[in-house]
Amino acid sequence: MLQILRVIGFGALLLGAASSAHAKPDKLLIDATVIEQVKSWLSAPVVGITLDSQNQRYEEIGQADILKLDKQWRAERNDNQQPLIASTLNNPLSIYLTQIQAISGGLFTEIFVVNKKGLNAGQSSITSDYWQGDEAKFQKTYDVGPKAIFIDEPELHEATQTWRAQLNLTLVNAKGKSIGAATVEINLTELDRRRTTKR
Repeated sequence: MLQILRVIGFGALLLGAASSAHAKPDKLLIDATVIEQVKSWLSAPVVGITLDSQNQRYEEIGQADILKLDKQWRAERNDNQQPLIASTLNNPLSIYLTQIQAISGGLFTEIFVVNKKGLNAGQSSITSDYWQGDEAKFQKTYDVGPKAIFIDEPELHEATQTWRAQLNLTLVNAKGKSIGAATVEINLTELDRRRTTKR
């Protein structure tokens, strides 16, 4: 009987530890230090050059054509022929963002940059859609102003059992003019682990 109680007690201890490990972290883990780190690599020339090019290319695009591109992107996700996706994923900005994600060691799980129309300009992986202009990540950053920052609520990533939150911010040129926006999905579980290890 004593042995059974010990097993039950040990199981409860493990369950408690697991629950603690999966407790929803505070999005304030994404503090000024993290934000400045992200801003530093987003200031690379390839970001501004790509956005200038994309903004010029789509300067006159209308809403109907934006939705047409978005529809094409969604269709290509389930097709063997992916010209729009391929051209985006293989451009210099996407290659740069993929490298940033890789060297982060699991801290950054997704990165993408959009132009002033909310269309993908570069990304580290395939997004579900091409146009982000109808989402909070764009409306609460680019639409607000050059200094806007929006951190979404943490969500549990079921496959890895890690908590993630998206840091969204407006991107500006050397003159401080808004030229696009960036979304960086951060692994809060990993960020918290690194902070705890340093203590």
